[in-house]
Amino acid sequence: MTAPLEGMTVITMEHAVAAPYATRQLLDMGARVIKIERPDGGDFARTYDSLVDGLATYFVWLNRGKESVALDVKDPAAREVVLRLIDRADVFVQNLSPGAAARLGLDAGSLRARNPRLVVCDISGYGPDGPYADKRAYDLLVQCEGGLASVTGKPGVLAKAGTSVADLSAGAYAFSGVLAALLRRERTGEGASLSIAMLDTVAEWMTFSTLYSRSTGKPHEPHGLGHPSLVPYDGFTTADGTVVVLGVQNDREWVRLANALGRPDAAADERFASAEGRARHRTEVDAVVADRLAMLSTEEAMALLESAGIANGRVRTSVDLLSHPQLAARNRWRDTPTSVGPVPVLLPPITIEGYEAEYRKVPDLGEHTAAVLRELDLGDDEITALTA
Repeated sequence: MTAPLEGMTVITMEHAVAAPYATRQLLDMGARVIKIERPDGGDFARTYDSLVDGLATYFVWLNRGKESVALDVKDPAAREVVLRLIDRADVFVQNLSPGAAARLGLDAGSLRARNPRLVVCDISGYGPDGPYADKRAYDLLVQCEGGLASVTGKPGVLAKAGTSVADLSAGAYAFSGVLAALLRRERTGEGASLSIAMLDTVAEWMTFSTLYSRSTGKPHEPHGLGHPSLVPYDGFTTADGTVVVLGVQNDREWVRLANALGRPDAAADERFASAEGRARHRTEVDAVVADRLAMLSTEEAMALLESAGIANGRVRTSVDLLSHPQLAARNRWRDTPTSVGPVPVLLPPITIEGYEAEYRKVPDLGEHTAAVLRELDLGDDEITALTA
């Protein structure tokens, strides 16, 4: 099957997580992605750690298949080369420090004046205007500013989400925004200027919490694995020490669960008959579940929940995820080439029948500089001067 974005070229000046996640998804859909990096170290995610046999985990995950071109864009000659590359491209993505792209003449207005069909996607922490426009933004900071850290973890213990949710949400919205802009361009011939702010994406995902607070006048408190309004909806420890999670979505499910647990009295208790009632009596309701599951092995507990038609799972670690039976059964793992050998990574979540993303090498810094510059008809002497 033809790749959905076959023939599209993306130029990116990116670092860390948000923009690399967006452009790697574009690459997964068949686009060519040329990554412009600083010669003195490149994308700073390259040195976040060295856990993948000397390579960085984030960089391996988010940059496979991209072409690395190392140029100092502060040098006028190098910047002109980058502009020529962008002139030939379909998409330009950047998440440089606030104001950096404009200072380099790489703002959306300037670029689209040269190439009206270009889709420009700017990713920032807080957006292009307002009092926070010039603030530096990292995932932790935006999780806190966006309220996410206040609803994560347990009461009295501040916690951020265990993965880079602010970065990844921005990258996901950037990906979908670019796709929408390209679709419109196919109809109108017109490019687009997109702006994605990490704070906006986190605030969008916090809408349940803000509506909750607007209605109650109270902050949405963290509940660990639990839920502020659905009960029982939590983790419960079995006799062999595994935490089994379950969720009851409505009153009928609660009656089925209570009867399956051998507690018909709880099923008939008027205090627990509604979602609001169960939330008011959270401690008593959770105790009904916890007391029974504590007597059962993990397999017995999950079999009981399945027989009652109650959604369930178990808490797994990242080590457990490597051998998750569902991922294995669906053949979701692939090897991606690197300079230190193949590394197993997961297939992209978007599955298109008849098409699978090609897994190409994670690039070394500047690995493709000469090859890409030759496409601009630059001679070897010019390329040597630029790379020097």
